[in-house]
Order: sequence, then structure tokens, then C-alpha cells
Amino acid sequence: MSTRTIITMPGDGIGKTVLEQCIRLLNAAGFEANYIQADIGWDFWRQEGNPLPERTINLLEEHKIGLFGAITSKPKDKAATELIPELQNKGLVYYSPIVTMRQKFKMDICMRPCKTFKGNSLNFIRRTADGNFEEPLIDTMIFRQNTEGLYGGVEWSNAPNQVWDAFMTHPKFAGNFGTQPRDEVFISTRILTKKYTERILRAAFNYAKEKGFKEITVCEKPNVIRETSGMMLKLAQDIAKKDYPDIAVWDTNIDAQMMWLTKNPEDYHVVVASNMFGDILSDGFAGLVGGLGFASSAQFGENGVAVFEPTHGSAPKYADYDVPIVNPIAMFLSACMMLDYIGEKILAKKIENAIAIVVQEGKVKTYDMMKLRGSRDVLQKGAASTLEITNAIIDRLNG
Repeated sequence: MSTRTIITMPGDGIGKTVLEQCIRLLNAAGFEANYIQADIGWDFWRQEGNPLPERTINLLEEHKIGLFGAITSKPKDKAATELIPELQNKGLVYYSPIVTMRQKFKMDICMRPCKTFKGNSLNFIRRTADGNFEEPLIDTMIFRQNTEGLYGGVEWSNAPNQVWDAFMTHPKFAGNFGTQPRDEVFISTRILTKKYTERILRAAFNYAKEKGFKEITVCEKPNVIRETSGMMLKLAQDIAKKDYPDIAVWDTNIDAQMMWLTKNPEDYHVVVASNMFGDILSDGFAGLVGGLGFASSAQFGENGVAVFEPTHGSAPKYADYDVPIVNPIAMFLSACMMLDYIGEKILAKKIENAIAIVVQEGKVKTYDMMKLRGSRDVLQKGAASTLEITNAIIDRLNG
């Protein structure tokens, strides 16, 4: 096992807590790495006007692999008011550092697994026809296009003349929006390119082929968003016909798919979607297998930079607890995705198995796994702290 350099980016709030415990777990599992902590998040926005400093970009460019905790993001106006006085009224605009990172390094492929751990009291159950209950086993990988679509950042308020004039050439814009005062019209674009749409589709097809799944599901809205969603679906069908004849292409609309999540989620193994729809889908599926405490992700692209992160936020209300109570498993599963990505598949499986044992035993549960509302008194109600569940997983590494 070679020693690697991993860039760690704790970020804000509970990101610092879960990443610290994650490194403990990796060390206990025998993963040898040099960890370099990099700056990212709200403090650097407030103090420097940049939540993703150039020094952090340079570290990622050099070492390629990053483990990321969580960030705090706030609306544009609120973000501007929290800058230190010396940076006020300098025209600085807050952009999400994780979205900026994705676009900077062209990390266009995002994978978000949603998998049932047996024994998890948060797992989805449904009523059967005879009045009993059943718990379907869910094993779904969401492939989310990570750099385009509604998250592409191509937006305007009070659009400049050349932008406004271009939009006015479209009759639906001119008739529905062009009659309004320009400073009262706010524009966000949804741009998809064939190149990066094909890349996310092929990643999904390859995963399905590797895992032995017989279908992928393209979850979009081509009946309404005809150009972009329509292009993605048609491209998927063409790719399947040419290169993956044994893999079927299912077509679902995003709204209907969210309904079907609680009907037959076990039928969907590989789902691919554009940026916003993929984000919605992954949180929806995560809710069926334990919620954001179990929601991990990987993102990578053509230039070799890859970042692994839980999909939960920074949860600042928990950050100052004397004893941390948050569930670190999403962070641990993200580290497993990192290990798998760099070829340490046996070690990744070892950690995942240890997590599965602790969950199935049910002796050590964080507050969310006990279905408690997060508060300072959950430990008195029997919930495990972040440290305690980490210790339990470490104890099971060789169990």
C-alpha cells in the first residue's frame, strides 16, 4: 500500500468534526497517507473575500485527491454584509466554493450512492397488500452531471443590453418577460453540452455494465424542457444502441420519479440526470436509506482531480457542542469512495463492512439513527456521540 498525499478540506461547522474522525478511521484501517489541510469555507470568505483561496486550488492541482467536510453558504446579500469592514463595498460576490471547485477542475461526473444498510431503523418500509410491512433493499447509484445545467452560474439580474437583446429575439421571452421592467426580470440559464452529457451517460453505462445491471434510468423532463432534457434522452438511446445493446434505457420524468421513490425504489439501480435534477434525486433516495447521515459522494473529471464529500451541510447549530453528536457515516462512506477510486478496493470494503456490522447490531446509534431531534440532551437519551460511533466502527474493522 503506497503512501499518498490527501488534501483535507474541513470547511465549516460539522465538516471539521466528521473529517477529523474520518482520518482516525482511515488510520485505524491501515491506510497510509500524508494529509495536508487546505483552506476553504466561510471564514476565508469573511476574512479574504474568497472562500476558495488560490493556495487551496494549487494544492489540489498538485496532489489531485481531496477529502472535503462541509461548507456554509448564504445568499448573496447576506454574504456581502458578513465581510470584514476592509472588504465591504469592494464589489466582491460570494460563489459557492464547492461549485467553483467543480467547474475549475471540470469535475463533471458526480456519483452519489444510496444503499440500504440492514438493521438501520431509518430505512424505508412500505405496507403490503395484506396489511403487513416490507423493507425493500435499495442499491442505487445516482450519476449527476456536475458542472452544467442550472448550477452553471450563467445568470443575470438587470441583464446588460447584449444579453437582453439576445433574449428578446425569442418570441416566448419577448411576449412573456420582455414586457416587464428589465430590472424586475431575473435570468438563470440551463445549459447542457453534448460532450459532458455524453460523459455522464457513459459513466452510468459503464457502471451498470460493471455491476451487472440491465438498465439505466434517464431522469429528466423532456416533454417540457425539450432541448436539454430531450438531447440527454436521445443521446442515451443512441449510445445504448451503438455500444451497450444489453442495457436498456428507461425514461422517467423527475416529478413522477419522486413519487415512485416510495412505490418501487428497489427497481432503480443506475439513475442519471442533469445537475439540479441529480441533486434532488440523490437527496430523495438518501431519505430512503437513512438520510443525509448516510449520503456520500464522489466527483471527478478529465484532469484527474477528485474530491470526496458527504452531501450534508455544515449544520452550524451543532458545531459548538461540547460533545459532538453528528453522524459521521456519510463522511466515512465518502472516504470509502475515495479508496475505491485510488484502487484500494479491499480496504474500502473492509471499512464499509465494519459500518454495516455496527448498523446491523444496533447497539451504537447516533441521534438521527434513534429518530431523535438533534439537541444537546440526546446523549442522555441514549444516543451515541460522534466519537463513540467512530470508536465502535474502528472496533469492528477486524471483526
